[in-house]
Amino acid sequence: MHGAAQRLATHAEQILGVSLPVRLRAWDGTEHGPPGTPVIVLRNRRALRRILFKPGELGLVRAWVSGDLAIEGDLNEVLDLLAGVVWETERPPLGPLDAVRDPQVRAAALDVARLAGPFLPPPPPPEEAPVRRRLGSRHTKGRDRKAISHHYDVGNDFYERVLGPSMVYSCAYWQDDATLESAQRDKLDLICRKLGLAPGMRLLDVGCGWGSMALHAAREYGVQVVGVTLSREQAAYARKRAAEQGLADRVEIRVQDYRDVRDGPYDAISSIGMAEHVGAVRYLEYAEDLYALLKPGGRLLNHQIARRPQDDEAAYHVDAFIDAYVFPDGELAPVGSTVAQLERAGFEVRDLEALREHYALTLRAWVRNLEANWAECVRLAGAGRARVWLLYMAACALSFERNRIGVNQILAVRTPAEGHPGLPLRARKWTALSARSDTGRGSTSPERADGSAADRGEAGARREEPGGRAPGSGDDGTTPAPRSPEPV
Repeated sequence: MHGAAQRLATHAEQILGVSLPVRLRAWDGTEHGPPGTPVIVLRNRRALRRILFKPGELGLVRAWVSGDLAIEGDLNEVLDLLAGVVWETERPPLGPLDAVRDPQVRAAALDVARLAGPFLPPPPPPEEAPVRRRLGSRHTKGRDRKAISHHYDVGNDFYERVLGPSMVYSCAYWQDDATLESAQRDKLDLICRKLGLAPGMRLLDVGCGWGSMALHAAREYGVQVVGVTLSREQAAYARKRAAEQGLADRVEIRVQDYRDVRDGPYDAISSIGMAEHVGAVRYLEYAEDLYALLKPGGRLLNHQIARRPQDDEAAYHVDAFIDAYVFPDGELAPVGSTVAQLERAGFEVRDLEALREHYALTLRAWVRNLEANWAECVRLAGAGRARVWLLYMAACALSFERNRIGVNQILAVRTPAEGHPGLPLRARKWTALSARSDTGRGSTSPERADGSAADRGEAGARREEPGGRAPGSGDDGTTPAPRSPEPV
């Protein structure tokens, strides 16, 4: 009789309709598959039982997170190879009835069951969000607090290793010579310029994370900032950073739901990587709440991941792995739906910038950080949590690269009744990346609501780009967005 690896590879081919593009190694030491490719290692029969009792993505993830399944080789390459035969195939997934109707599939399923052994299904790894947290009505305040805590209250030390010194957990804004830190700084400055921040303004940062946007806006643009988060660990970290940087008098960090903010009006609102937690049933309410918190002429910058639209939108469901291990109750919407909801709330959408390739580059940088600090991350968060993050970030990078998902910055205005949005006729001057200085400060002056440059003193002094060309000096008064580097 053939070894376990060959039997499993043969059955996988029967079920998937194509040969596996990677090698398999089973618990009995046998191997099968194309030479020179990464190896998927099933370390024990329990790995197979996890897959058998929870067929599909979630079973594979449980085996990976628990350590029962491992990868020898490049995880990115494995995901890339498997994407075409598992996630991006046009062949419909097999269901339980297929094992009854198709003798070949039935025989394969029976042999896999024999290989797995006569044992009960293993319990899910402890890193999986308990089912009780995912029952009942989505996006109540209490349930949202639990979902945020599951993802963000992992430990600030762990996030420092993965995100780097910037502690920015959203898509960076890259150019050819950028580092992760400079690209994150450029993203924060881009948002400040789009919002037209100037000294004395009030900024609300919804989902403020570890305070990076709030601190940048207060330090570089002289605004008063209120940042809200549902994570107590994030809030404590952000407050500490504000105190250390001498910004506690300009930055207030609250543990507060955005639905409970009542101290408007604000001149501007930033929502960076937060709206994915809102959910379709609450999105119009979210947009209406932010609209009500802005003064007439105020701007909203909504930075949000989007998915591709489906023929049947009612059939959309949250990815099983992401829902159970990463972002419980997180939801993605097509960018067109997001724009429509913002406009229904009363906003005038004035600009949309797609940053899909930038997020792929950001995720690849986070993966490198995690791999470089692997032993420390395992010590801080546990091996299972570290494996969740490695898989999640590597898989998401591939999804951005393949245009399965994207990310967009939407600039919307609470346009006054007389109809003037407070933007210059040619508003795209903000796409010019700020020149670098030793302090890391941006160099392009923000524009006020009337389109004039705000006086920021030395921090706002314009510098010329290499070659004597000043930012924003294109033929139409703008500078095109920089070309992203080639994918890594």
